Amino acid sequence: MKKTALITGATSGIGKATAQIFAEKGIRLILCGRRQERLDNLAVELQKHTEVYILNFDVRNKIQVFESINNLSEAFSEIDILVNNAGNAHGLDPIQDGSIEDWDAMLDINVKGLLYVTKAILPGMLKRGSGHIINIGSTAGKEVYPNGNVYCASKHAVDALNQGMRIDLNGKGIKVAAINPGMVETEFSEVRFKGDTKRASKVYQGFTPLQPEDIAEIIWFTVTRPPHVNIADLTVMCLDQASSTIVNKQ
Repeated sequence: MKKTALITGATSGIGKATAQIFAEKGIRLILCGRRQERLDNLAVELQKHTEVYILNFDVRNKIQVFESINNLSEAFSEIDILVNNAGNAHGLDPIQDGSIEDWDAMLDINVKGLLYVTKAILPGMLKRGSGHIINIGSTAGKEVYPNGNVYCASKHAVDALNQGMRIDLNGKGIKVAAINPGMVETEFSEVRFKGDTKRASKVYQGFTPLQPEDIAEIIWFTVTRPPHVNIADLTVMCLDQASSTIVNKQ
């Protein structure tokens, strides 16, 4: 029987690349995102390989999250794999200059959104005694860098939640894993710099960053390990990155 995966933030970057590799491998997909047109286009692309169901909601909105997931069609109601990928960074400012709106967005999406979606899906996994939760963290959850204050705090929270979930769900047949990427060339920096594409493009100049497909392949490896193997916590960076602030640029 085919497995079913739900992916948040599926319309771009790591989420989209993961959806594509899952589809190619025959995993049935529930694609979640805020941008309906992108969801529709991705569904058309991936339906060539597998069955696809789309959910248009913002993970920050707990009412939308629970209504959308609780009202899934019966055919898609048993979710085997949850990829908590939705996340964002807003601004790159010292704490004294930070925007409260940016702080709210990062904490609401990166932390509370992850919790809402997990809370909505866990009852089914617990009932079946099986499941796999993949939390997409960041190297920012392992260290703190200048002006990264609240974003780093949000990803440290993901790291703590990943550990806490794994402890609380021990013995329940549910795997819990975190993949923590370093610098990945996605729309991430455009969002952080609020549409300033020139500034965003400079982030990845002078070296070869990770690509979304690199992380998607690691996620696929993680979910295809034998039943007794759980990749609990994996950090991955490109060759030229040694830390958040040490990058070998030519």
